[in-house]
Amino acid sequence: MSVLAQRLSRTWLHLAPGFLPFADAASSGLPLSRLLRLSLFQVSVGMMAALLVGTLNRVMIVELAVPSWLVAIMVALPLLFAPFRALVGFRSDVYQSALGWRRVPFIWMGTLLQFGGLAIMPFALLILSGDTHGPVLVGQVGAALAFLLVGAGFHTTQTTGLALATDLAPAETRPRVVALMYVMLLVGVTVSSIAFGWLLGHFTELRLIQVVQGSAVVTLVLNGVALWKQEPRRPRGAAVAPSPGFREAWRSYASHNRALRFLVAVGLGSAAFSMQDILLEPYGGQILRLSVSATTWLTAVIALSALAAFALSERLLARGADPHRLAAAGVTTALFAFAAVILAAPLESALLYRLGSALIGFSAGLFGVGTLSAAMNLDTRIDNGLALGAWGAVQALAAGSAIAVSGALRDLFSALAARGSLGPALTGPAVGYGVVYHIELLLLLATLVALGPLVGHAERPRPSTPRHPDSDLLVGT
Repeated sequence: MSVLAQRLSRTWLHLAPGFLPFADAASSGLPLSRLLRLSLFQVSVGMMAALLVGTLNRVMIVELAVPSWLVAIMVALPLLFAPFRALVGFRSDVYQSALGWRRVPFIWMGTLLQFGGLAIMPFALLILSGDTHGPVLVGQVGAALAFLLVGAGFHTTQTTGLALATDLAPAETRPRVVALMYVMLLVGVTVSSIAFGWLLGHFTELRLIQVVQGSAVVTLVLNGVALWKQEPRRPRGAAVAPSPGFREAWRSYASHNRALRFLVAVGLGSAAFSMQDILLEPYGGQILRLSVSATTWLTAVIALSALAAFALSERLLARGADPHRLAAAGVTTALFAFAAVILAAPLESALLYRLGSALIGFSAGLFGVGTLSAAMNLDTRIDNGLALGAWGAVQALAAGSAIAVSGALRDLFSALAARGSLGPALTGPAVGYGVVYHIELLLLLATLVALGPLVGHAERPRPSTPRHPDSDLLVGT
């Protein structure tokens, strides 16, 4: 038995990397255990996304009877902080704390902002619902403050966390690290959604308070574990060279002959992929008459498709594929995906609808990993934080704006079709959805135009050590 056990152990050691597609993201300086621990900040960000956009969105409208327009405003408030991601990233590039850290203070401050917002959020929502004797205005102000704090917190945490991961990862493993970070974000969204659904199965106000404030504690623990002994420290008394101001750093970034074109492509592509986020399941239910369970399964289908895209992206980027070409491949695939969803209505084909949904998840995964990898490798003579902050700001603003606009466009054109204002050929309930999907096709074509000159001009990966003044003075904790 001992001989057999030894043989099985040796066989498993050879097979393990094949079954763990992100095992080769590790390196001698960043082993897998440390890398997985660092990626826990993405799990906390995914949990915030699931809580704000999914769970609380539904709870406020259904259980707490908050008006839908007010819910939409509250959910959109975190986007107000998105433009500041570039500034936060830049500040984490040049900041030096008394303990010699650059990124850690910003990640920790973002964590505390999330904790504070989640701590007051359930009480504010209960007052907002009118189910108390407190003035509703207090609930509105408190809920707005809570959503702003949470938004500022997870934007700060994600921006500086990705910059820290870029600092620590060697150039040759950076594409795999990017894919792993995306996977952990998806894991956070998926696991949190299941957990929130189970915990709030029997809804009560007390249970809501427990779940939201429990999420605050989990966020604090996950980010604390993620940060433990990750960032190198500057020795006490080390000289710090003067750093450029934000305007100077931004001009340096914008002067790169492909940086602004890249941001335009990120914005167009993010808007194209995001417009369908709140419409895909209602489209299946209203137009194709699918059950709630049938459309709910789409979340799992899209998630699995995105995971397949992440694994494929990691393999291709590790072999030297151009990240811009990878993003363009995702956009091209999305053209077929949205065409399939559009044709599902006249053909009354649920199969075509499901196939299109799966391709949307797959293509969005390729586009996301490709653009994030390109942002990490874009050599603009600045540090990682500003470049990643600019990418995150554009991506978040474009996605949030597209979601808001898509709902309004769908309602507008559905109402016009119902009144016959668009002609006799456009009178069905699918018209509003079709208009949005066709706009997404146009945005995808515009994204390809923006990406075209970038393909084949990928930058060499930047050095894996932080390019900070006096970075040779950094020592491990």
